[in-house]
Amino acid sequence: MSVKFDQLVDILKGHRVFIQTHNCPDPDAMTSAYGLQYLLKRKGIESKLIYDGVISKFSDFRLIDYAKMEIYYAGDLELCDEDYIVIVDAQKYNENCTDLTGEEVACIDHHPTVVECDEYKYKDVRMVGACSSIIADYFIESGVELDPMVATLLLYGIKMDTLDFTRGVTELDVKMYYLLFKYADHEFLAQMQVNQIDFKDLRAYGAAIDNISLYKDIGYACIPFDCPNGLIAIISDFILALEQVTFSVVYAVREEGYKFSVRSEREDLDAGQIVRSALQQRGMNGNGGGHSFMAGGFLPIEDALKLGEDTRKELEMIFDTIIYPGDEDYEKNTIYIKATD
Repeated sequence: MSVKFDQLVDILKGHRVFIQTHNCPDPDAMTSAYGLQYLLKRKGIESKLIYDGVISKFSDFRLIDYAKMEIYYAGDLELCDEDYIVIVDAQKYNENCTDLTGEEVACIDHHPTVVECDEYKYKDVRMVGACSSIIADYFIESGVELDPMVATLLLYGIKMDTLDFTRGVTELDVKMYYLLFKYADHEFLAQMQVNQIDFKDLRAYGAAIDNISLYKDIGYACIPFDCPNGLIAIISDFILALEQVTFSVVYAVREEGYKFSVRSEREDLDAGQIVRSALQQRGMNGNGGGHSFMAGGFLPIEDALKLGEDTRKELEMIFDTIIYPGDEDYEKNTIYIKATD
């Protein structure tokens, strides 16, 4: 590894430190931030966990309650230009990472870099399945014994971001899982595994099921109302689980625009590149990116309006033509499915 954790410790000494996750943090973002905060404290550095957006999933609140995690909405704090910010599970200039007041001095992430940033004093970006694996590796490097609570959270982050080791898994993820396993609270992990959906989430599932379309092996689902980012991602995994689907695109309609979650199980279809390209077609200024197998994006409402009255059809056609260029028989190959069919 070209960077060492002690380098980060030296950079942060003497400063007020905040650990920022990506907006609307998912389990891997929160557990990575929590693990880093614990490790920094053992090195004599206090920090606060912050995020922008919302935390709204039932399982995420259970995670926060279990760990007694103190994580703050950035808008409720007064940050200043002299504050040091460590970005975890995201990168500066990403569309899902708000540029907060303060100096982003470090980045620890496992996503491909979309926009290069020369401002970091410390950067550790590795193409692994979960950011939690990188943080767990810091414990080995630092010789700090794993606390059972921290081990439980990091293991949960790895499980969630790799979908129980079915996507994006690397040797480091496996090694860290083995390391964390003997320290973790497996009773809590079992409870989290079976209780991840709140009753109110069923409305989004129902809407998605009632608005599915298939184009060859691409599965689409439109949720015609706002719902949390994490839930959109879960439904995208759900659509990908269909036998006929190898690439899924799920999007929710919000007042300010369309939020996308994309999944791919085909090596020749890079989810991050495809969603980024799709949302910048026809003069649109959408943002997107992520892993080859898992990505997200956002299209502002003013850009969606450029597509005309049948926005859903036009959006899906854009993805179709990127994945299958030159196919003129769109109508024939598209199947719209209703729950009553």
